[in-house]
Amino acid sequence: MKLTLTLLILFIFTSCHFFDKEVDKEAVARVGSHFLYRDDIEKIVGPDTSKEDSIALVNTFIDKWATQKLLLDRAKVNLSQEKLNAYDELVANYKTDLYTKGYVDIIATQTLNTEISESELQAFYEQNKENFLLNEDLVQLRYIHVGKENRSVNELKQQLFNFNEKDIKAIEEKSIQFKTISLNDSIWVEAQTVKDKIAVLTAENYNQLLKKSNRLELQDSLGVYLIYVKDVLSQNDLAPLSYVKPTIEQIILNKRKLDIIKNLEKDILQDAIRTKNFEVFN
Repeated sequence: MKLTLTLLILFIFTSCHFFDKEVDKEAVARVGSHFLYRDDIEKIVGPDTSKEDSIALVNTFIDKWATQKLLLDRAKVNLSQEKLNAYDELVANYKTDLYTKGYVDIIATQTLNTEISESELQAFYEQNKENFLLNEDLVQLRYIHVGKENRSVNELKQQLFNFNEKDIKAIEEKSIQFKTISLNDSIWVEAQTVKDKIAVLTAENYNQLLKKSNRLELQDSLGVYLIYVKDVLSQNDLAPLSYVKPTIEQIILNKRKLDIIKNLEKDILQDAIRTKNFEVFN
């Protein structure tokens, strides 16, 4: 009898202590047996959010939380047990996939060698050329955009088109006068991107951009555009290595990462077999 009374007192004390902890958490909403606490909503309001915006954010969050809980409770009542079991299995599988993918990604990232030699890039490019045909036109060009009031357009035109060391230096010294300037003609750029950036290029004169060694002088209300088209590649031409280099690098790194993950999965299974942590029962 004394033992039973002692256990009862201990249970009451423990229960009261537990509920005291719950009381410490300030509830802001309830749906059935579900409670939403202040701690749960504090993270959705930034320190610089105004009072009005904070209230709107909190109210929206509470309404969404309540709707989800109401739907969840109704789903548990109205869905068949077979459906609920199937969904529980999906949730368990998703959780497993999420955990394992997160783990192997961390391991693969930590051990991944990100150094790619030029010879490796070149070899991959040569072996997969059929996969690197262009689906857009590319151009190499240089251009200068100056205001109409600029009186040195003819001089700039000669310097941009000739483009020897003396010309380059002269252009760079005056670059502060220009609205825009681009002199790096070693980079391949999508022709459509150039057209979008240079407003004076229209459907009528766009084909002039696709002519190698072409020299353009175009005007609009904003000024004069001097353009020299160094080289052109058309759709279905082989993309230059420099243009597809970032893509090739990503493909190589992804392949390396997959190899690391495969080896990790193989090693972890073999280690479990060796240590008898994994057994198959016949």
